[in-house]
Amino acid sequence: MLILTNLNLIDDEGNFLEGKKVVIEGTKIKDITADPTPPNAEVIDMKGYTILPGLVDAHLHLGWNGEPNIETKMLKELLPMTALKAYVNAKNDLLAGFTTVRCLGDRGYIDVALKKAVEDGVVDGPRMKVAGQAISMTGGHGDMWLAPEVTSSGFGTIADGIEEMRKAARYQLKMGADFIKLMATGGVMSEGDEPGSPQLTEEEMRTAIEEAHKAGKKTAAHAQGTEGIKNAIRAGIDSIEHGIFLDDEAIQMMKDRGVFMIPTLSAVFNIKKHGKEAGIPEYAVRKVEQIMEAHLESFRKAYKAGVKIALGTDAATPFNKHGENAQELELMVNAGMDPLDAIMAATKGGAELLSMSELIGSVEPGKEADIIAVKGNPIEDISLLKNVKFVMKAGKIYKFI
Repeated sequence: MLILTNLNLIDDEGNFLEGKKVVIEGTKIKDITADPTPPNAEVIDMKGYTILPGLVDAHLHLGWNGEPNIETKMLKELLPMTALKAYVNAKNDLLAGFTTVRCLGDRGYIDVALKKAVEDGVVDGPRMKVAGQAISMTGGHGDMWLAPEVTSSGFGTIADGIEEMRKAARYQLKMGADFIKLMATGGVMSEGDEPGSPQLTEEEMRTAIEEAHKAGKKTAAHAQGTEGIKNAIRAGIDSIEHGIFLDDEAIQMMKDRGVFMIPTLSAVFNIKKHGKEAGIPEYAVRKVEQIMEAHLESFRKAYKAGVKIALGTDAATPFNKHGENAQELELMVNAGMDPLDAIMAATKGGAELLSMSELIGSVEPGKEADIIAVKGNPIEDISLLKNVKFVMKAGKIYKFI
């Protein structure tokens, strides 16, 4: 039995509680109490610390770590090298306090393999939900990164029409995907398309979504333009990634259907901050300059309207590095989100999106002992979460400084 004592706690309702003890037995939280400490327990004094549930990054890619030109790396790097980097990146996410991550597309199913390695105890890393390969259309977002047929080699796969989409979705499920990732629109980091352009059709996406839901799995759409966002929602998508051009109708559709928004403000912020001078492709910088204000406004409107929001960084995009994931919390707060709501988006929101609420997302008896701590009160200063001092996953301490 391990007892974390003399601590402050942000509980499952967002209350700030002082002078508590958290009792951990094995991998689980056994109790939260103010009772005297049993004489045979191992005790860690957490005076001055505030503990929270382990954070969830619901949108990242593990094979890259903020390189300015991902396409060059993706086309030239040997897959075993990418896999080695993915392990290092995942470990950095864990040590930053992100004890659970959702990987939404990587080369050659390295995310699926790494998830299995973590679960089997081969390597240390966060809990993982994975998408395997993203699915796009010919000429769509990320086309040059993708395989022209369903294979196990690429970052993603191309599917045109309903039957190709059905096969591509089934193949991801066969290979171990927890989510199906669909490219509903153009994007920033691929040359030759625009963020606002719709791509996969509503019918194509509905086919993939039906296959996922039949298997008890969820779906996510890279969706930046308004029409493509609505196509994905009508098709039955579970989460909208980025959501740059949301109008009132799209926001209401998301509310009515319980669709999550994962804003990924960090991706746009870092491209704008570093620019062409840092080696980021000109087309990506141009597109970010065109969409940045719309992105922030869409996030504000969705938040104020009560759309479900989970934290996601899109870590791997230019200068958006693993281990610096908590920048997203700060950006959400700077854009108008209440600090406590941002923390809830990174904990309870992520747990709900990933269908893991019974295991993670709050510090309460019966949950997995995924616990982080910072010095001070992060509700008063959200930037404290950029400097996590204590990380525990499943009752094992990975960091304590």
